[in-house]
Amino acid sequence: MKKPFKLAVKAVILDGEDRCLLIRRSQHCRHFTGQWEWPGGKPDPGEDFTTALVREVREETSLEVDITGLAGATTFEMSALHVVLLCMEARVIAGEVHLSEEHDDFAWVGLEDVAQREILEPMKPVLKNLLERKDLP
Repeated sequence: MKKPFKLAVKAVILDGEDRCLLIRRSQHCRHFTGQWEWPGGKPDPGEDFTTALVREVREETSLEVDITGLAGATTFEMSALHVVLLCMEARVIAGEVHLSEEHDDFAWVGLEDVAQREILEPMKPVLKNLLERKDLP
């Protein structure tokens, strides 16, 4: 039986100093416990990815964000499905970080320092792409 493809969306929330918000997955998560990630999740049935991403960021961090562009995309496999990971750049328009129980810590980290954390493996190609783009004049 072929594995289905599912969409996951993440927000690379940048501040004015090229720092992004990372959140750490808590013990309440079934997968990737203790790893750092950008906020996000999966769209509900019939929900467009932008609405899903804004909702997921609000649920996980209490922040209201504006999606500003494409950060990158990649794919990875889980036991029962293929995941297409779409990462969008975003900026905070309101709120302060208050984490849901899915996460137990957060940090604003310079893009060049993100790889020094234990981040989700699927984020690495998107991070590499972001860093290459930020180096351009």
